[in-house]
Amino acid sequence: MKKIWLPAAAAAFSAAAIAQSSNSAQVYEGKNVSAQLDALIAPAKTAGSSGATLGDFGTHAIKLSVRATSGGAEVHAHFDDIFYVTDGTATLITGGSVLNAKTGADGETHGTSIEGGTRQTLNKGDVVHIPAGTPHQLLVAPGTTYSSIVIKVKE
Repeated sequence: MKKIWLPAAAAAFSAAAIAQSSNSAQVYEGKNVSAQLDALIAPAKTAGSSGATLGDFGTHAIKLSVRATSGGAEVHAHFDDIFYVTDGTATLITGGSVLNAKTGADGETHGTSIEGGTRQTLNKGDVVHIPAGTPHQLLVAPGTTYSSIVIKVKE
């Protein structure tokens, strides 16, 4: 049944790209967003994570994210992250120090984990704001998936 949704997801991605060039409001219908998130589950189970961009508007972007494994630690130099948890549970670690940190030319820092951060459990329906410059990491329990809508806001 998932294969039926793939053409619909591709069409929705195309429609989103076309709509970005206009000055009108962009609406992402819940059923289409759900279908796109569903289509990301199988690739996430294979690769550990999967994602898609609904829209990129320069000052902010709206993305979909599905994780089947924990992610590494990261610090965004120029973007706040806002998550709306659409399914599953994860542990969010914020603050502390990024271990084995490496900062790229874009100012983004990635590492293996966080030491000394604060842990919070995220559940479906939760909304999270992570300011730029804040170390953060998502931990996903083995055998589960976690999905969210992520809005990246440029400082």
